[in-house]
Amino acid sequence: MILDSNTMISITDANQNFSRVARLVDQYGTAVIMKNNVPRYLVIDFAKADADREASDAEVEAVSNALIARNRQAYEVLAQ
Repeated sequence: MILDSNTMISITDANQNFSRVARLVDQYGTAVIMKNNVPRYLVIDFAKADADREASDAEVEAVSNALIARNRQAYEVLAQ
């Protein structure tokens, strides 16, 4: 995952000023809460959560093509 430094906020700042976290999410779509200078929590827009869970048609087709290529011999045997 690529992190945008504009979306990072320390856990102390997030605790004291959660409205800042909400503004980051509104502006950038996500906010990363850092704990001990390590990304620890990801806050995302609720509407975006469902969209991120679904694979696009292109992603499904790419996986399907990779599986067919990897298992071509088995598919040819089954086709007989």
